[in-house]
Amino acid sequence: MSGFPPATPLRISTTLTEFDFDGVYRFLSQEAYWSKGLPREVFDRAVANSLCFGGFLGDVQVAFGRVITDRATFAYLADVFVLPAHRGQGYSKQLMDAVVAHPELQGLRRMVLVTGDAHGLYARYGFTELAAPDRYMERHQPSIYTSV
Repeated sequence: MSGFPPATPLRISTTLTEFDFDGVYRFLSQEAYWSKGLPREVFDRAVANSLCFGGFLGDVQVAFGRVITDRATFAYLADVFVLPAHRGQGYSKQLMDAVVAHPELQGLRRMVLVTGDAHGLYARYGFTELAAPDRYMERHQPSIYTSV
């Protein structure tokens, strides 16, 4: 199916020159439920202003995630995915291991994320439901990419 044995560990990189940003963009804009229709210029700006993590099998990128952060007190984890052909092999855990261990993300007061389907994964890394949801507010425009 994937062409790689299940035990193959991911090589995690934050070196942007190694990333297949065309492939990452294609997945996010066409397949991810949270970002369908994402314009390329918005994607490029988001990547430029984030700490990005790529998961590689050899030179092939099969996983991605990014963290929007001030690298001091706060971080927002976004756009985490493993390509469908490579799911079920523990790669999301390997990617998250690298995210939570990254030196620039240590000592943060708060890290948040939004997920529709991966609560179990993130709970392994200490994420919980909001302790005080009544304090959080949002300005949510879910169809912003598809209504233009």
